[in-house]
Amino acid sequence: MSELIVIGYEDPAVAHQAYEEVQKLQKDFVVDLSGLAVVSVDQEGKNHVETPSKIVGVSAASGALWGTIFGLLFLVPAFGLLAGAAFGGLFGKLSKSGIDEEFRGQVQSMLKPGAAAVVIMAAKITEDKFADAMQPFGGRLLKTSLNAEDEKELAEHLGAQS
Repeated sequence: MSELIVIGYEDPAVAHQAYEEVQKLQKDFVVDLSGLAVVSVDQEGKNHVETPSKIVGVSAASGALWGTIFGLLFLVPAFGLLAGAAFGGLFGKLSKSGIDEEFRGQVQSMLKPGAAAVVIMAAKITEDKFADAMQPFGGRLLKTSLNAEDEKELAEHLGAQS
């Protein structure tokens, strides 16, 4: 099972500090990352994305899944704009796994001009240690889960897209 965690911040500098802390937590084995990014929105409303150059241990399938989920949350304006039955089916599966229109709306509502969010996809997480380490940064937390069966099905579906 993977956890998708989005922590929103009013101050992009605090978001970057939290992002750096998550990278330290990866090195300390508190979190096993499948994906990590900090997304900031400038005053003109444009998204800016920063990701680590490499996340150790990420497979191609989990990398593709992370990319799809990230794209769904931040880059695809609406499901209605998606073309093709294959992508429609993929996004339908994502909706059933907890990443529905409501979750997307909550994430996007956090990202007003001048704000930022840390986006984390974790294969494993030691919740208490993670919470203790992230508490000083504050922020608004959103979380959903993908069970192993959903992840496998989504990865297979992504493989069929290539």
